[in-house]
Amino acid sequence: MLTEAVPGISRVGILWSTTNVLALRNRNNFQDYEVPARALKITVQSLQVRDPSHDLDGAFRDATKGHASALIIVNTTPVIPYRKKITELAIKNRLPLMSEASSWVEAGGLMSYAANDAESYRRVAVFVDKILKGAKPADLPVEQPTKFELVINLKTAKQIGLTIPPNVLARADKVIR
Repeated sequence: MLTEAVPGISRVGILWSTTNVLALRNRNNFQDYEVPARALKITVQSLQVRDPSHDLDGAFRDATKGHASALIIVNTTPVIPYRKKITELAIKNRLPLMSEASSWVEAGGLMSYAANDAESYRRVAVFVDKILKGAKPADLPVEQPTKFELVINLKTAKQIGLTIPPNVLARADKVIR
């Protein structure tokens, strides 16, 4: 989706946290981007952040030095409190930011494609109801999200000098103007 919205991308920076016990999971999340990027002939640049309160400016300098043409944020707890600063740095550096949650787009990121949170919470309520009625949690099936949404921030696109193609806008579930 990012390559359709931002043509000509050749290098994408992946901003991820190396903080505490999440580091291994985050490393796996980072690696999840490497395979599809190779298929699209896109180079992936690791932008590791140990302490978001101190490392973000350096990560963006590294992205600029590494000629990243876009960023993807791995949405994990250590970086969430810095959402506004990260989106501001992305805009300042004219880097389209794609995320795994629409809250990043609402904060100023360019776009997200992610599971619909409201639908996921409704499914959780169904499971809680079943458990309260006596079902054993181990007997309940594991479910993956089934409803995903594309959210695009046109204000951000304009700020970074990017025009989102009409065919991409037509597929968006939500457009922030």
